[in-house]
Amino acid sequence: MEKNFDVKDLSLAEGGRLRIEWAEREMPVLRQIRERFAKDRPLQGIRLSACLHVTTETANLMRALQAGGADVVLCASNPLSTQDDVAASLVSHFEIPVYARKGEDNETYYEHIHAALDHQPHITMDDGADLVSTLHKDRRELLEQVKGGTEETTTGVIRLRAMAKDGALAYPVIAVNDAMTKHFFDNRYGTGQSTLDGIIRATNVLLAGKTFVVAGYGWCGRGLAMRARGLGSNVIVTEVEPLAALEAVMDGFRVMPMIEAAPLGDIFCTLTGDINVIDKHHFEAMKDGAIIANSGHFNVEINIPALEEMAQEKRRVRPFVDQYILPDGRCINLLGEGRLVNLAAAEGHPASVMDMSFANQAMAAQYILEKADELENKVYGVPEELDREIARLKLEAMGVRIDQLTEEQQHYLASWEEGT
Repeated sequence: MEKNFDVKDLSLAEGGRLRIEWAEREMPVLRQIRERFAKDRPLQGIRLSACLHVTTETANLMRALQAGGADVVLCASNPLSTQDDVAASLVSHFEIPVYARKGEDNETYYEHIHAALDHQPHITMDDGADLVSTLHKDRRELLEQVKGGTEETTTGVIRLRAMAKDGALAYPVIAVNDAMTKHFFDNRYGTGQSTLDGIIRATNVLLAGKTFVVAGYGWCGRGLAMRARGLGSNVIVTEVEPLAALEAVMDGFRVMPMIEAAPLGDIFCTLTGDINVIDKHHFEAMKDGAIIANSGHFNVEINIPALEEMAQEKRRVRPFVDQYILPDGRCINLLGEGRLVNLAAAEGHPASVMDMSFANQAMAAQYILEKADELENKVYGVPEELDREIARLKLEAMGVRIDQLTEEQQHYLASWEEGT
């Protein structure tokens, strides 16, 4: 095979294939879509560049897209999220070019994004919008042939909507993140479980009895707060949005500003999509031994440069745990270099929940091709009929049956004449 890839070690491939197959067992919806794609070939002749976390679940998405006829290239959407054995298996067993190495530096990260763009895509598939923004800033000569794209994350959707508002977005993008079968489940249940998984693997601390501070009460924050409470933590939520803060209060959590939570917290986790949510003045107020993590897409939610400047010493005390020792002797422990802790220190979301998210990705790619001539250069939600179909397939795979409306009930819901 021509060396159109950059992975850590191809000898890891067999272990990667076994883990890809293990994940597939928990992804019945995507498997059904792959089988249909293999028969109908709706993506035949399409070049698709994907910038996603290189995990076992992503591997199964790539297999589905490839079965549909797409010529696929994959690069990492985060320097620490790549599973090297999976990357090797995709190259060796499925002949999918992959540009991703766990722990790659920033320069290599963007070299890999450019390698994916060298594929001259008709469709982009992004997780955080780095691929799209690089394409728009540095590779504009490729824009004319792009039919559309998809975006997986809240952070990416925010960036893309800002581009669309400024008139900078050059092609339509489907906000997969906004699908009900994505953010209701992936963000809440997936992030909730996998974030705690990453924190526990990195630290081996007991969560019961700890004060756990959750920054942000969007769907990801809701999921983490719920799971942390379930493991016995005393949970504090910090927020800037009144409605979200009110919901957190009504859900039974303490709500306060971060500066008030800083001296109380044992563990902190940011999930906001914003910058410097934990800042220098918060570090100054924290107790000795505080643990800080991030589960938002980018590593800017924690002001790491300020922490670096404050510390008189830094040492790695465990894999994925950097301990910053302050002049007064207090230490603050940063997990996963401030990057997505669920992927830096663990394996990301469980396959069962990614089944729905990636089913949305696959079906959104087909939808873009079918509607390319009708879509404007803006951000679209996933069509409701696709969302409902994915939910139906998931229930079917779980062996769950639901009622159907009778003709009488349908008529009643569609009428206005009948009342009290």
